[in-house]
Amino acid sequence: MYNAPVEEIAFTLKHVAGMAEAIDSGLLGDLGEDLVDAILAEAGRFATEEIAPLADIGDRQGARLSNGEVKLPDGWRDLYRNWAAGGWNGLTAPEEFGGQALPHMLNVAALEMWNSGSMAFALCPTLTMGAIEALNVHGGAALKEKYLSRMVSGEWTGTMNLTEPHAGSDLGVLKARAERSEDGTYRIFGQKIFITWGEHDAAENIIHFVLARLPDAPAGTRGISLFLVPKFFVNDDGSLGARNDLHCHSLERKLGIHGSPTCTMIYGDGKFGDERGAVGWLVGEENKGLACMFTMMNNARLAVGMQGVAICEAATQKAVAYAKERMQGRAPGWSGSGMSPIIDHPDVIRMLLTMKALTQGSRAIAYACAHAIDMAHRAGERREHWQERAALLTPIAKSFATDAGVDVASLGIQVHGGMGFIEETGAARYLRDARIAPIYEGTNGIQAIDLVTRKLPLSEGEQVRRFIAELKAIVDSVRTSNLDGFGTTADKLEDALTDLEEATDWLLARLAEGKSAEALSGATPYQRLFGLALTGCYLAKGGLAETADGVGEDRIALCRFTAENLLSETAALKDRVVYGAESLAAARTVLA
Repeated sequence: MYNAPVEEIAFTLKHVAGMAEAIDSGLLGDLGEDLVDAILAEAGRFATEEIAPLADIGDRQGARLSNGEVKLPDGWRDLYRNWAAGGWNGLTAPEEFGGQALPHMLNVAALEMWNSGSMAFALCPTLTMGAIEALNVHGGAALKEKYLSRMVSGEWTGTMNLTEPHAGSDLGVLKARAERSEDGTYRIFGQKIFITWGEHDAAENIIHFVLARLPDAPAGTRGISLFLVPKFFVNDDGSLGARNDLHCHSLERKLGIHGSPTCTMIYGDGKFGDERGAVGWLVGEENKGLACMFTMMNNARLAVGMQGVAICEAATQKAVAYAKERMQGRAPGWSGSGMSPIIDHPDVIRMLLTMKALTQGSRAIAYACAHAIDMAHRAGERREHWQERAALLTPIAKSFATDAGVDVASLGIQVHGGMGFIEETGAARYLRDARIAPIYEGTNGIQAIDLVTRKLPLSEGEQVRRFIAELKAIVDSVRTSNLDGFGTTADKLEDALTDLEEATDWLLARLAEGKSAEALSGATPYQRLFGLALTGCYLAKGGLAETADGVGEDRIALCRFTAENLLSETAALKDRVVYGAESLAAARTVLA
């Protein structure tokens, strides 16, 4: 059973990602470490005691569609309402609409725990939080007044409607249409697929954010508008009115996240309402909806990264517990009678430490990204720097953490052996759930394109170069610490950063020369190279931070394992970046 690692989460937030320094500098207002600890402790309790026990029920039963209505797994309706009653939906939401306006770092830490408890359950608040931010940033005063407070409270949930059957990641070809009405509203017609929590019975109302095209809109992504389309109309007194002309046509049968209803939504077919067309209200400006939707997507990309971290943590906990109990063979040096626990076998130790390293590295990267987002809103004259840092880290946090989630969950099954392949143990659910995370909210390949073509060139490459310089300072601190426990960590970290620097320079040069195909050929290996280098450096930062209290031996030991066992991959990744483009192009004929 999952047990929220509250102390580890708090340590990473404060001493690796930068929260303690931000608190000391007064950049987080009245927030103090005592309040941080209290919030994390209660979030951990709720995730451990209330969410996690219902995860298997959600996986076995799944969401069910009956007579056009979606029923959640047993206990989930009450679970959601208890979660919302705790105020968790409004941690970072604006105070004027009932939120707490707390730092983003706290919210992503809580999201980690919700997702470790049940990724399928946590998808609902993840989408609602993104909808809240999009409406708050881009919505008109009347829309915000009518909808935001009830969304912040969790009484109403939100969705994001992008994908259509013929258009996956290419939003420029979407066909959903919007027609202007004389009263200033719009009529929405079309079909959307893969709509997470598009219909359910946990909330009184569901507020859909739908991308559609007006009749006179320009072609491509420049002609997309965003509309707020409620399931039920809202009367002037805040009560719910008639049903809007939209409904869930079907639920997808999925590899994982079974408890999360993934809906095909139909807008404007006349099933509900006296007239055809789902009534919607414009969010932002006509034909500029993609910018509004990206507010949701940027929020969601880090949240999906947290799903990867969460799966890593839960799968690692389960594997470690099993390895301590499972007796098999006699490990080297075993002096007890009979068989030894498999956790004493070197290869099992290697797998478990790899899982642990990827978990803590992914967590640190994601929390550092959240810290940059907070500083972009609070750091005054340095806001532009932090905006660029957040932009640089977001694709890495999303991709590295979600790839790690798949890898760690797979290793967790391997640790369980044959029993890992049997659903009874629960190890397989983590891999089934994890597999979607590298795909949705922008595939990890799209994240690599974004990282290389849009984020590396920020400030003409100076943002990424300054970041690498900061990482080199961590290496210098390791080298001058003279702590034997680090072994050759400083050398291995230095090598990894050299690989990162050389790959970065090569990519920037190719972009400057207009050779985008060569740069994109190495984008995915570069993205992983960056994530591995960050993992090593952030684990080292954690080891150094805790040695001040004299209790950093375990962190240093994990850092050394990572440096001496995992970071050698960066050299191969750099070679793929620098030398792989020509062979990639030449081998294209093999696929003809």
